[in-house]
Amino acid sequence: MLVWQSRGVSYTVATLILGFLTIYCTDTLHMPAAIVGTILMVSKLFDGAIDLIGGYVVDRTNTRWGRGRPYEWCIIGVWLFTWLMYSTPESFALPVKVGWIFVMYTMVNSLFNTFLNCGNLVYMVRAFPRKEDYTAINTWGGTLLMIPAVAFNIAFPTLMAKFATSPQGWSSLVGMFALPLAVIGILRFVFIKEVTDADVQTHGEKTSFHDVLRVLRHNGYIYIVAFSTFVFNVITNMGVQVYYFKHVVGDLSAMSALMAAMIVGIPLAFLYPAIIRRTSTTKLMIGFLFISCIGYGINWFAYDNVPMLIAGGVLASIGSSPIAMVVALLIIDCADYNEWKGMPRMEGTLSAINSFAAKIGSGLGAGLLGVLLGLAHYDTANDTQTVPQSGLDMIRLLYTLVPLVMFALVAVILCFYKLDREIAVIRADNETRRKAVEAEMVQEEQSQTDQPQTPQTVQQTEPDEPTPVKEHDHE
Repeated sequence: MLVWQSRGVSYTVATLILGFLTIYCTDTLHMPAAIVGTILMVSKLFDGAIDLIGGYVVDRTNTRWGRGRPYEWCIIGVWLFTWLMYSTPESFALPVKVGWIFVMYTMVNSLFNTFLNCGNLVYMVRAFPRKEDYTAINTWGGTLLMIPAVAFNIAFPTLMAKFATSPQGWSSLVGMFALPLAVIGILRFVFIKEVTDADVQTHGEKTSFHDVLRVLRHNGYIYIVAFSTFVFNVITNMGVQVYYFKHVVGDLSAMSALMAAMIVGIPLAFLYPAIIRRTSTTKLMIGFLFISCIGYGINWFAYDNVPMLIAGGVLASIGSSPIAMVVALLIIDCADYNEWKGMPRMEGTLSAINSFAAKIGSGLGAGLLGVLLGLAHYDTANDTQTVPQSGLDMIRLLYTLVPLVMFALVAVILCFYKLDREIAVIRADNETRRKAVEAEMVQEEQSQTDQPQTPQTVQQTEPDEPTPVKEHDHE
């Protein structure tokens, strides 16, 4: 469990650092907020298209290391290009800064994060044979990820105030995280192998593009999952929190206090498996989203009252955390549904669809922040930190009522996800079919072995007949 989450720790911190990109561009590089938002949105639109290709490539991968495992090396690229992005030379003219940020941001998300996300579930279902392991990995394991995330959110605002006062300071600050976390991120590849074959029913046949189209047409459940991921990433990647505490509250250290308070919500994640067993994954998500909406409502009335903001922020975080932690279980359900319907499981493609939604959501969130702040006349391009009332009102709206309405909509959409009511029957049918296919394959091998051969038959077939190869003996 600990080793498996090592890459998750690295990836989580890298994602959190990307959440500070907008304020780095506007307040340190002095780029107009509207331009920054446009860069991020354009990059994400390009990125989303690449995701579907990435899932197709992963589903067709067959190497000596496995199918999803080789893509773990992409975590090195994530950290390298993240550091380069936060090392933009101050001397660059505005068009060059725009190009530099666009290229670095696109490399991180369109290339490296794409293959990490598409390969993750493919790797997991082949590294852990038992279905019951998946819930533990994505709930208790996700809880382990919350600890470094909270620690980062506590420490980073303070470190940012100390070091990130210049472009060179930002480069040094991100570099301090990049090197050790890149090493931590590759541990999973080193110590955990793919040990099982999840493609017995299809006899290891490679996925075709026609299979991708079949999934897109016949598995509507993945779109509900993708929508939940989309909204979650719009909100969490908007990056408005640091603006709120800097300009509305007027104290970034209060943001660190909020992050420290969020620790109280971590133990609740240990209850997720029990809740899922008694109800379902979607009911867990819907119930907690209601808590999140209450938290954002408290934030609206709090304004700059720090104790109220901490209470509202903790509830908002607790309520939205199941989306991040258990959505992978819904994707596995969708893969089981594919298998039940006679299609390839295609975890890579399903993950790509979900990753596509995440990328578009995060890009839209970051892009909307920049565009809407620009429309509200928030502008530090001339090295001024004065924010007009229209800018403060926009920041407050994006931090409170907008996420409240969007998470309420997600709760409503999740009510249409019916697959978790049928998943036990689906998995039982799949297991029966797998055993039947395996027995048939064994019987065929035995019949070929027991078949008598004349010397003439041996002479004719021996040079051309290949040795039978099982799916897990990779070419």
